[in-house]
Parts: sequence; C-alpha cells; structure tokens
Amino acid sequence: MIDPQDKEARWQTILVCLRQIMRATDLHSKQVKKACDLTLPQVLLLRSILEQGDVTVKRLAWEISLSQATVTTILDRLEERGLVERVRSLTDRRIVNARLTVLGHEKLTTAPPLLDEGFMQRFGNLPESEQIRLTQALRQMAGLLARE
Repeated sequence: MIDPQDKEARWQTILVCLRQIMRATDLHSKQVKKACDLTLPQVLLLRSILEQGDVTVKRLAWEISLSQATVTTILDRLEERGLVERVRSLTDRRIVNARLTVLGHEKLTTAPPLLDEGFMQRFGNLPESEQIRLTQALRQMAGLLARE
C-alpha cells in the first residue's frame, strides 16, 4: 500500500500499471498475429470498416484513435493483401472511402477477440457498476495522457 501523501510513489505505481497493461496488450497482439496473420490495429481497422460501411480515412482515424497517416499506411497494407479497397464516393468524387472486400470479411471471421478472453471473462464477472467505473477511469487516464 502506498502512502496517499507520496506523489512520487503514486506516479511510479501509475507507470508500473501502464507498463503491465502495455505488456499484456503486446502479448495478446502477438497471439492475434499468430492466429490470423493480422496486427491488432489491422483487425481494429477492419472491424471499424465493417461496422461503418464505406468510410473515409479521417473517420477511421477518429474512430480507432490513430493518426490519419497511420491509418493510410495500414490501409495500404490491407489493400495489398486484398482485404480492403478504396472507392470514390458516388456523391462527391473528391471523397475516397475504404471498403471491405469479400476476402476482408472472411479474414475477420478468423480473427480472435481484440482483448484476451481471460480478461474479458474476469471483467465480465465484475458488477456492472465496477465495469463502468473502470471504463471511465481508463477513459480519463487516456485523456490525461493524450498530447493534443
């Protein structure tokens, strides 16, 4: 237990917790890559396209919290593999949307959950109020860490 008055100890605890989260995410990311030959950001992007239909890079970047440049690079790789295609909007030819291909849909069926199943089970066993509290705390922490 840390002394509530010790700011340095709180900061160190936060750093250690963030490292644990990053390590768990990295390990799961490797499992996802091994299972379906896609990175977590690629799966996240494909799922976002599936949910939204034809969608711009700007909207995708906002939805999954990545830069437009990063999303463009990921889309390039997915397009090379035939998982997505870029199509011009029918209403405004200046707008280019990303769209899943049939192969992209099929690939998503082999993708494991974005979060570790053990985590999802343990999280799901928490009371709903605790799930909401933790989600809000993580959202707040992400906001504090954001550099905008």
